[in-house]
Amino acid sequence: MQRYERNAPAISADEQALLASKSALVVGCGGLGGYIIELLGRVGVGHITVVDGDVFTTSNLNRQLLSTEETLGRPKPYCAAQRMANVNPEITVTPVNEYITEENAAELVAGHDVIVDALDNGKTRILLTSAAKNAGVPFVCGAIGGWYGRVIVLYPGDNVDFLWQGDSTPQIGNLSFVAAHVASIQAAETVKVLLGKPGIIHGKLLELDLLNAHWDEIPLDFT
Repeated sequence: MQRYERNAPAISADEQALLASKSALVVGCGGLGGYIIELLGRVGVGHITVVDGDVFTTSNLNRQLLSTEETLGRPKPYCAAQRMANVNPEITVTPVNEYITEENAAELVAGHDVIVDALDNGKTRILLTSAAKNAGVPFVCGAIGGWYGRVIVLYPGDNVDFLWQGDSTPQIGNLSFVAAHVASIQAAETVKVLLGKPGIIHGKLLELDLLNAHWDEIPLDFT
């Protein structure tokens, strides 16, 4: 198919067809989520459910791909769906204008092949991780702050709640290029999970320091 011909041979024809049959849940349509949705949609993931209860505000314009003067005040997931309809109408994007809660987490996670975390707080991330674990679904997590970011892939048997417990970290800003960088890695990890590719960031935490151009892999014990 001409739309995906530049994916080859990095992604084979059989793998492209497999991606078209897969379903991803992206929770958060802001700094990370906007880029993740864009990248997964362009590469050809067949169905993407996008979840966010927020609307775009002026403070989002510095870093969020889906945030423009025209989308200010509009619900983020509907803007994501409209954007992808213009980019790749061959995939299905289901917008859900809700926040993740204890009441809806299990229902939203159900039926997906992978969960992609684009949240901005540890409490909700733990809730979503638990729902993914209970559903037996892989979880691709990313987070940013200032010039720094982190990415990790979790499987249902992993126990890493300690990563997001404790006091909230101080606000150090959110930069557009950090969001795009971390989101790109998350998108790559998501595709690898869906296709069963090697080299997944599992059993370790990838820490990114874009200020000093440094990546660090931190081994993790999931027991």
